[in-house]
Amino acid sequence: MQAAPPPKTPNRTPPIAPLVSNGLIQSLEGPKSRQSELKFIFQVGWQFLKGFRTLHFVGPCVTVFGSARFGPDHRYYELARKIGKAISGLGFTVMTGGGPGLMEAANRGAFEAGGRSVGCNIRLPYEQQPNRYMQQNVTINFFFVRKVLLVKYSYAFVVMPGGWGTMDELFETLTLVQTGILHHFPVVLMDREYYQPLLDYLQQMIRAGTISEHDLKLVLLTDDPEEAMSHIRTYVETNYRVIRRRKPLWWLLEKI
Repeated sequence: MQAAPPPKTPNRTPPIAPLVSNGLIQSLEGPKSRQSELKFIFQVGWQFLKGFRTLHFVGPCVTVFGSARFGPDHRYYELARKIGKAISGLGFTVMTGGGPGLMEAANRGAFEAGGRSVGCNIRLPYEQQPNRYMQQNVTINFFFVRKVLLVKYSYAFVVMPGGWGTMDELFETLTLVQTGILHHFPVVLMDREYYQPLLDYLQQMIRAGTISEHDLKLVLLTDDPEEAMSHIRTYVETNYRVIRRRKPLWWLLEKI
């Protein structure tokens, strides 16, 4: 007599568990309990409040994006340092992602020139440490909160050579310009050798019709910090009344 076959079990896909269990990973896991979602909302709100209180008096700024991987012996580092000094010379605060590499170089250029230098660092599993060339900085847990802060206080953007993070910041900024969220905010790509292939591909996108020629009007590709500053100055002076730093209110425990 043959044994009865085992009962069929429903074909259910097991839930995907993250390799790393922390707040940053858990926030992207998908639907969770209502209590967890509410907690996440408060965490994000607190991060924004923390950033707003720290950076409220730093502007007006020019944000410099760039890789964390280039040290002081690299030519990109020296170029970013010159950019930081030049931005300071225009009277703007230099804002960066607050980390090492080209972020440090831009902060250092402003800091050594006697200008204002600030950063918006990100907390990562391998702990990206803030560089030491900033008068003020804030460390954020979520990339999307950090990107809002890096854009919120700035009138222009300088993009040094970089990788995934820098490309993410560059294309998000260009999207904000294209969709009219940002108006007449100049974007400067520094180093022709590095960015010319990217600009060539953007021209291909124009030919394909996925973007318009107007979308690249505010983008300048250059090797010259003076040309970059002239481009920024022209658009800012033509289109904006720059709002100077506000005074802190003592009863809110605010500090410059």
